[in-house]
Amino acid sequence: MASSMYSRLVVLVGACNGFLFGSKLHPWDGLKVTWGVNPFSSNNFADMPRTEAEAEQKGFTIISGCEHDNFLGKRYMKDNDPAVILIYDVNGYIAGIQAGIPTTLSNGYPSLVLQKHPFVRDFDNHYITAYFVSPDLICARGRTPGEVSTQGTGTDLYIQNSTNPMESIKIPHQESDIGSTKWVKGRCFPSMGVHYWYDTTVDMSCEQLFPMFLLYNGGVLNAFGWVFKAELSSPRYEHPSHSSFKAFMKIIPSCLDKAGTLSTLHIYLNGRPQTDLLCD
Repeated sequence: MASSMYSRLVVLVGACNGFLFGSKLHPWDGLKVTWGVNPFSSNNFADMPRTEAEAEQKGFTIISGCEHDNFLGKRYMKDNDPAVILIYDVNGYIAGIQAGIPTTLSNGYPSLVLQKHPFVRDFDNHYITAYFVSPDLICARGRTPGEVSTQGTGTDLYIQNSTNPMESIKIPHQESDIGSTKWVKGRCFPSMGVHYWYDTTVDMSCEQLFPMFLLYNGGVLNAFGWVFKAELSSPRYEHPSHSSFKAFMKIIPSCLDKAGTLSTLHIYLNGRPQTDLLCD
């Protein structure tokens, strides 16, 4: 089913390119989650609130503040669903996003290799965290209205890589700067972008599969996502079929054949991914 949906989207894009879709890329002017074959579904490409006030209006509730030892910012969750936890700075502006994985999964995910870096355990969940601005700003002074107006959702992508949130890895903003890293280029997919996977090889162990992919469009980072070796039930998650991996990866780890159902989540920093993020 999932594979056929991906195929249908490829056909749709091929038929409508230049009519339904535009070509101009925009800066980080939005925050959306969840890819889906139907761009008109309310669950797909769902807008996330970029201010604390808007989050509260939309039913998100605070779960921790800047006093937390392991994470930065004010963390908000909706309907007790840890698939999407939004992070705001001290001034109430968007500063990051996080996902929580239960510690009780039957397959033992995440592996010991991934625990503490990038996953951090806090009570009953392992969390993976991305910040959209420099971590040293989030709980210190936050951003001003003028900065938010100029910068949009953020300035750069940082991935927390230990129990100390200041120990975060800055992701290359320009695709041209990624060649000196261990990120491996995958394939481009319409409404997603050019995928990059961390240090993937054919014979690697899936216990080492880094739970994140990057998406570049027009040579600029403006989306990314999580990939978890677990079947998670939140409606926020996507569950790509094994046959669809070839649409996103050039080097496909053999271990994925026996990995079971994966749960992925696309996170867009661009406000119009359905119409802007195309493949040349």
